[in-house]
Order: sequence, then structure tokens, then C-alpha cells
Amino acid sequence: MKRWRGPAALSLATLLLVACSGQRPVAVPENPSSEAPSGPQRGGRLVYGLSADANGLNPVTDQFASQSYSMVGTVIEPLVTVDANGDWKPYLAESLTPNETYDEWAIKVRPGISFHDGLALTGDVVKANLEAQKASPLNNAVLVPVESFELTDPMTVTVKLNQPWVAFPYYLAAQLGMIVPPASLRDPGTASVKPVGTGAFVFKEYVPDSRMVVTRNPDYWRDGLPYLDEIEFRILPDSQTRAQTLEAGGIDAMGTTRDEDITKYGGQKDAYTVHRARGMAVPEYMFLLNTAVAPLDDLRVRRALAHALDRATIIKTLRGGLTQPADGPWSRDSPWYAGGGAYPGYDLAKATALVKEVEAEKGPIAFEIISTPDPNTMQGIELAQDMWRKAGVDVTIKQADQADLINRAVTGNYAATVWVQFSSPDPDGEYIWMHQAYSKPVGQVSLNFTRLRDDKLSKAFDLGRTNPDESARKQAYATVQERLRELVPFVFVDHLDTGAVVARTKVRGIGEQVLPDGEKGLPLTGSPVPYHPFTQLWVSAR
Repeated sequence: MKRWRGPAALSLATLLLVACSGQRPVAVPENPSSEAPSGPQRGGRLVYGLSADANGLNPVTDQFASQSYSMVGTVIEPLVTVDANGDWKPYLAESLTPNETYDEWAIKVRPGISFHDGLALTGDVVKANLEAQKASPLNNAVLVPVESFELTDPMTVTVKLNQPWVAFPYYLAAQLGMIVPPASLRDPGTASVKPVGTGAFVFKEYVPDSRMVVTRNPDYWRDGLPYLDEIEFRILPDSQTRAQTLEAGGIDAMGTTRDEDITKYGGQKDAYTVHRARGMAVPEYMFLLNTAVAPLDDLRVRRALAHALDRATIIKTLRGGLTQPADGPWSRDSPWYAGGGAYPGYDLAKATALVKEVEAEKGPIAFEIISTPDPNTMQGIELAQDMWRKAGVDVTIKQADQADLINRAVTGNYAATVWVQFSSPDPDGEYIWMHQAYSKPVGQVSLNFTRLRDDKLSKAFDLGRTNPDESARKQAYATVQERLRELVPFVFVDHLDTGAVVARTKVRGIGEQVLPDGEKGLPLTGSPVPYHPFTQLWVSAR
């Protein structure tokens, strides 16, 4: 998502990235080259095609999306990362240790790390960063449970919370945990266009809507890394142009969400590799319903919409049959997925019967659905519109640009809209989007966009956030899934795992990230186009 505008959108951009940048479990290369050289080769230049520019390069003040993480992540690093099993691991932090009740976390900073400007990374710098994030309108809703940050020794910051929060470290693996030097905190405007961090690459050049260039950091704290001398991120918004540039040799790799790219390049194994995100790293494609306005405040109408939607036909038509239908925010290959609580699957007769029942009491059912003007998105909306009309529901389509669509969802000025979300690395990442504490009346800013208020669902989220026992957490999130299937605030379509990275075979290291402790890191994450680390990428001579 690029360049969200308006007060509501500005305050939500980072929050949506917490929700849309999941990291669990490992992404599997679709067709890795079978003849890799014996080991990484140092040197070389990588040109990488992105679908959109960043809105800015400062993690404290600017809205980050997948393209932001791709670019900025080469320069600025987080306190925490995620491994291939979906577990959080320290990165710039040496350790994160909770107290017995999980309402305090001690963050011990890894020693021997310096920023590109030569300043050492210390506890007071980390504290200043976290305080800046807490004060930022982008992130204050996420950090509501935080009472204070205290410097308990020169290299340790203790985070004090007003409640237990067992999944807190996951939030420091994204924008909230990215650490910049004091100069960037003092001059956020400059930091938005000239980032400085501790990363494997040093900022060289940024031309908005065109390119960003970074070069190898010779003093990087991880010995022997990075391998590349330079990376150029080239902004190519049109997906067809991006693919043509890849084929012509103008770029070496690109992100894509098109099933035709996966099919086409996946069939050319001698020339390209294709890497797709899996599991919790994959978002869900759905229709977001406003449960606070008629006619969608009636559960029977919401269930009718779900019963009338033929997900198999949508997947065959829009995704080339590559995705799996969704019945909740987590896919079947996630450890958090729970069966039971039957989702209202395709049944036109049931849908029609529910519609007639409501019509007998209230009259005809009609509402407006919002869509961006993108042709692929419109095709999906029109398919759904036709299916719902067959059940007797009159649906009109209203086009809106992305910023307006988001602002309308935030303020409740909508009945239904197309939506992509839910790829947090831990289910707690969805807390603010579904808990009733974040549901506000229509006209007010609400992070719970559906405005569903359900005590059972909210108590389950509370239990999942505060209880460290994994079996208790799994049961809590099973309850969440059961309530979502019963109450239908979202009409789920599929798990959008057509997001992929396509690279020429000379590009090596995608999917082969090793963390400082020697464990395998998660190679791809984010949505709808996945991103990945660049520190261990390299380019072969052939």
C-alpha cells in the first residue's frame, strides 16, 4: 500500500503493517536452481524492482509497507527478528527477558554495534527510539499497554506494561523496533529521505518515485556480511512493465502478486526462480462488512452473503486455481488454525432463504460495496456482485482510491469493501483489529473496522495476550475463529499466497537467511507482495 493520505489513514498506516507483515512459517522456493555454485561470492550489484515507492524512510514518522521494508531494511535494523519456525529471536537486542507475570520485558542491547555515523548503539538510544514510537501518532494505539521505558543499566531497557503481554517481542520485529541514531530522532525530516542505521548497507541515493541506492557497509557488525557491493531499488508500479523489464535484463528480481507470473516464470527453471510466502506470512483476501449499519447489522444478511459466495469459482477465475479458500484469518498450515465452528460455505439455497426471511420483515436488501479502480480488484468485486444478486441482494459498486477507501473503513462510512489483511506472525497481532475495546461508533476513528462488539471473542483475545501457556493460547484463538465463523464480520475468500519474488537464477540467497545465533531465519514475509532480507543475497558470475 502506497502513500496513504488523510489524518485517519496516517494514524493507521503503521498499524496495518503490523497486521500485514506476518512472519510464520517458512516460505518455500517454488523452483530453486539445481546447480548453485559452491558458496556465496562477494561483490556485484543487484537491481530490484518494486511495485511502489515508500511514503518515507523514517520508521518513527512514515507509513511503512512491504516496499518500505525492502528498502529501509537494508539500512535500519530491528531489535527482534523471526526464525523459520515463526518464533521471535533477538537481533539488535542480545536478549529479551520477561518477568514472571509478563508485564515487564528487559531488552538487553547487543554490544559492539555502531550506527553508520559512528555512534555506538546503547540502551539510552534504544530507550529514546521506543519513546519516540510511543509518542508517534502512527503507533500509539499499538503501544497502549506500555506504561514506561526505563534504563536499568547502560545496555538494558525495561519495558513496563499495564497488563501481561506474552507476544510483545513480535512487535519489535517490525517498524516499531527499528532503531535509528539520535540525529535521526532530532531531525525526522532528513531521516525520511536519508536514512541512517546499523544495517549491512549504507544509504547512497534516493529519488522519489524512481530509485533508491545503497552500498556495502564495510564496518557491519556481522562478520563477512553483506556479500553485495550495491543494491538499486527501482520503482516500477505497473506489473506488466516490471515483468518486461525483468525479461529484458533491466532488473534482476521483482515482487509480484500475479498468478500468471508464478505460472510463467515457474515454468522457466533455467532462467528464473520463484519464491512464495506460506502459512502465517500470507494475508487473507476478504470482504469487510460494517456490522454497525443496515443491512449488514443483521447477522442473517451477513451469513447470506457468505453462503452466496462461490469461493472456488473466484479462486479459479482470479488466481488460476493457485490459492486455497479461507474460513478465517489463519490458514490450515498454521499452528494456530482450528477447525470446528462451521463457516457458512457456498449454498445458494440457504442464502436465498435467509434473504427472503429478512425481506419479509424489513423489505429488499441493498447496499454499496467500495473497490479501488484496479482492473483485477474490480473483476473480483463484479464476480461477488453477480453471486449476491443471484441470492436476491442488490449490490452497487462504488470506486474509490486507496486512501479514501481506508479512511471510510476507519470512520465507518461504508457498508462493505474489498480488503486484504491478517498476516501477523502471532495471533496477538490481530488484537486491535477485532477486540471490542477498539470498536467505536460510526463517525469515530475505529481500529476495529467491522465495529463488531462480541464479549466472548474479546475475552478470548485477552486470554491469548496475557496467558503464556501455549495450549491455553491455542484454545483462546480457536474460540476467536469459532466466533468469526458464527458472526461473519468478514466474508473470507482465500489465502492470498500468490505474492511472490521472481529472480533471475544468478540471484542467490533468497530463502537462505541465517540469524546471528546460527538458526535459519524466515526468508519471505509481508503482504500482498512479500519482502525479505538482503544481507545474505549474492550474485553469481553466470
